[in-house]
Amino acid sequence: MMRRTSKRLGFVSGLIAVALLGAACGSDADTSGGEAAAAAPFGTACSSVPSSGAGSFEQMMTAPVVTAASGNPLLSSLVTDLELAGLTDTLDTAQALTVFAPTNDAFEAAAESDPEGMEAMMADPTGDFAGLLSYHVVEGQIPPDQLAGEHTTLQGDTLTVTGSGGEFTVNGSAMVVCGDIHTDNATVYIIDEVLHPPVA
Repeated sequence: MMRRTSKRLGFVSGLIAVALLGAACGSDADTSGGEAAAAAPFGTACSSVPSSGAGSFEQMMTAPVVTAASGNPLLSSLVTDLELAGLTDTLDTAQALTVFAPTNDAFEAAAESDPEGMEAMMADPTGDFAGLLSYHVVEGQIPPDQLAGEHTTLQGDTLTVTGSGGEFTVNGSAMVVCGDIHTDNATVYIIDEVLHPPVA
């Protein structure tokens, strides 16, 4: 699945700092929290999200990001992996985040493409695997009209988003399939590939 993820870079302490300080360091994103006004989520996979009840967009707005994602049928693998990596509480207590959330199919495809890499990472899920997952998280809530550009992740490396309107690509290949989903403390863009930090 995975390329080598360099730079643990103390990402756990960085995540905790985000949890405590929120967006105090500043960024180009909206850091106002989950109550910011937003248009309806966009993308082809949005139709797979329940229209009401657990996992629905309405329900997700009332809970912090990992808790909110736990009811979304597209994101059960991500939630399980965040729990294994020990990141659930850290992300749920942060004040304002943007999460690029791979679908279940994305994780399955990544594991099939590099099973040895996955096995090596899962031997220490709170190490490089947690770093990989934190590469999918950016400080501050980024609205669609500010999404295109380069963003520094909590892992320490940057990712690049291109596109506009309702069509965005992350790092040149991962497509946003359901975007601008709001939780109590995050904006979520569901993507169809697992992202990898650049190899040093």
